[in-house]
Amino acid sequence: MVDVTVKEMDNPTFKSDTVLSDVHLLCPDKRHLMVRLNAVGQPVFLSNFKLLWNIEDLASEKPGREAATEREHQYQSGDELCDTDRNNLKKEKEVNTEGVEALLDDDGDLEVVRRPRSASDIEAQDLLRDRVYPVILMKGEEDAFEDEEQEGACSDVVKIEHTMATPLEDVGKQVWRAAFLLADYILFKRDTFRCCSVLELGGGTGFTSIIMGTVAKRVYCTDVGEDLLAMCEKNVALNKHLMELGRGDVKVKELDWLKNEFCIDPEAPYSWSEEEIADLHDHCTVIMAADVFYDDDLTDALFRTLYRITHNLRNTCTVYLALEKRLNFSLRHMDVTCEAYSHFRNTLNDLENLQDRKMKYTVEPIKCDFCQFLIYERIEQL
Repeated sequence: MVDVTVKEMDNPTFKSDTVLSDVHLLCPDKRHLMVRLNAVGQPVFLSNFKLLWNIEDLASEKPGREAATEREHQYQSGDELCDTDRNNLKKEKEVNTEGVEALLDDDGDLEVVRRPRSASDIEAQDLLRDRVYPVILMKGEEDAFEDEEQEGACSDVVKIEHTMATPLEDVGKQVWRAAFLLADYILFKRDTFRCCSVLELGGGTGFTSIIMGTVAKRVYCTDVGEDLLAMCEKNVALNKHLMELGRGDVKVKELDWLKNEFCIDPEAPYSWSEEEIADLHDHCTVIMAADVFYDDDLTDALFRTLYRITHNLRNTCTVYLALEKRLNFSLRHMDVTCEAYSHFRNTLNDLENLQDRKMKYTVEPIKCDFCQFLIYERIEQL
C-alpha cells in the first residue's frame, strides 16, 4: 500500500494521510476517464476490467459430465490466457533501454546514462497525454453514464466507478487486489454459489458482489457511508446486464459493524426492511469479505458482526475471507511486520476456539492456485 495523493496525473504528491491502491496500475484502461467529483471532492474514475472468460458462456453451461469436460478444457485455456496477459503486462512495464548505457560505479551501484530526449519524443508524448489525460464530464446525476450505455453492454467487461487515492476512512472507494482474488474463486467455483443467498461485508465499490451476482440468486452488498454506497449502487446499475444473465439480484444496504442492529429507518438511505432481514436470516448460506482487515478495531468489530449474524441464520453458512498481507516497517518491533494480518489471524483463531455451546466454527485455508479470470498480479501475499 502506497501513501500518495494524486494532484495531477504526472505530478503525484506524497502525504502521510492518504492511501493508494495499485490495482489501476496493474489493469491499465486506455480510456481511464475521470467522470466526476464525488461529494467530498475526490476524482472518480470509470474503469473497464476485462474478464478472460465471457459471462454469457458461464451462464449457458451444459449440465453434467459434458459440462465438466468442457470446463476442464476451458480452465486450461484460461490458464494460458492468464500467462499471456501476465507477459503482456510485464512487457508494458518494461522500459525501452535502447541508447542507454548501464555502468557500475566503484561501489558496485548501477549508474544509468540516459540519452537526451529529442523534440520528436516530446511531441509524441504530448500527443499520447492528450488521449489519456482525465477530464471531468460536466453531467448531471441522471445522464452521468449515458455515453457508456450507448457504447453497448459487453458480457466480458465489468465497469467500475472508483477513486485512486483516498484518506484511510474512504479506502472502500478504491478497488483492491483481494477483491479480484475472491472474484476469481467465485468464477472458478461458480457451481458452488449457484442460486445461493449471499451477504458481503465491506463491499466497497461492489466489484465482488457484482461477480457473485452473475451466479447467485441474491446478494446483499453492504458497507457504511452514503457516498460510498451511492457509488456501489451505480456500479451495480452499470453491470446489471451481467447479473441478468444469471438472474441474480444485488441489493446495496448499509451495515455498520460498530452497531448491534440493522438500520431499519425507512427514511434512511440503504436501510433494511423487515422482510429483507428475515430473508437474510432464512436463506443466507454464504458470507464473504475482501481486503477489510487493515485496522485492528474494525477487525474486532467485523468478527463481532460475523458472530451476531451467523448466530441468527437458519442454515449452515460458509464464510469466505480474502486479504492481502501488507508488510510495513514497525518502529515498535524495529522490523518489517504485518501487524494487521497477525491480529486478523489471532481473532480468527479465537473464533475457531469459541466454546459457547451455540455455534461452532471451523477454519480452512484455500490454496490460490485456481485459474485466473481477471488481469491482475496474483502476488504471494494474497
